[in-house]
Formats: sequence, C-alpha cells, structure tokens
Amino acid sequence: MPFNLPIFLTWLRVALVPLLVGIFYLPENWISSYAQSLTAALIFIVAAITDWIDGYLARKWNQTSAFGAFLDPVADKLIVAGSLLVLVQLGRVDAILGFIIIGREIAISALREWMAKIGESRSVAVSSLGKVKTIAQMVAIPMLLFHNKLFYFIDTGYIGTYLLVIAAILTVVSMLYYLRKALPLMR
Repeated sequence: MPFNLPIFLTWLRVALVPLLVGIFYLPENWISSYAQSLTAALIFIVAAITDWIDGYLARKWNQTSAFGAFLDPVADKLIVAGSLLVLVQLGRVDAILGFIIIGREIAISALREWMAKIGESRSVAVSSLGKVKTIAQMVAIPMLLFHNKLFYFIDTGYIGTYLLVIAAILTVVSMLYYLRKALPLMR
C-alpha cells in the first residue's frame, strides 16, 4: 500500500466521519446545538475540500495508485452516508431521500465492481451527470448540517433541502444512466 500526501488526505477524510457523527452525541452541557451544527458543517466542508485536493495532487504529482482509486470513493461514500444518517436522525432530511442517495451509492458501487471484474469498467466511469449530482450533495449536506440562518437571512435548511431533492433526482437519473450502459453486458 503506497503512502503519500493524497492518500493521507483520503485517510483524513475517513477519520473525519466519526468526528462529524460524534459531535451530535456530545452532552448538551458541553456544546450548544448551534456549535454542534456549525462544527459538523465545517468538518464536512473540510472533508469535501480534501476530496478535491487529494485528487488534484495525485494527478499533478503522478501519485495515483490502485489503492488510492479504491479508497477515495469509499471515503466519499462514508462521509456522505454518515452525514445523511445524522440528518435523518435529526429530522432535517426525509428518510426516503437518504435511502435513495445511500442506496444508489451501494448499487452503483456493486455495479462498478462487477463491471471491473468482467473488464468493462470504462462503461460505468463517472459521468458529468454524476459530477453534478455530487456537487449538489456537497453543497446541500453542509447547509443541512448547519441548518441555521447564514448572515442572518440565508435559510440554509431550506436551500439545503431543495438542493438535496435535486441531488436525489440526479441520483436516480444517473443510476438509470449507468444501468442502461451496463444492460447490454448483463445479457
């Protein structure tokens, strides 16, 4: 297993997951609900930034590896799934939205693994639709984690919910896109 700065940043993202989830389990007399929400949103933002940085550095420094290519999407799915589960528990996200997004990630990961085994991983490479879905999620989730007024007038809960609904719709559309690409190979 290679170890370099991009892989370190990916491991950091994995380590941030229990921190993000755990912040909501601290006793109320230790941290206010506002501080919990702000801290969780900032942790998620740091994770999202490290996701971009580790990919950029790995390509720029020619430090891409099979292990990094495996770990990066796992870290992404863990931070998104952990955040969505917390948001469902807090009542900030409907369970159906969380299920759609997490369920799609599991299904597409399994599809990609199967396609790689039959030598057709190019058929289910990340599409531009998948990237737009990811951007919508990465903006919606910290807004929903914060779930307060930003600058006293921006309702992050409302905007985050709207963006997460868009992300869920794009999630279904992109899943159908990947399944359509894989269907001829399933026969």
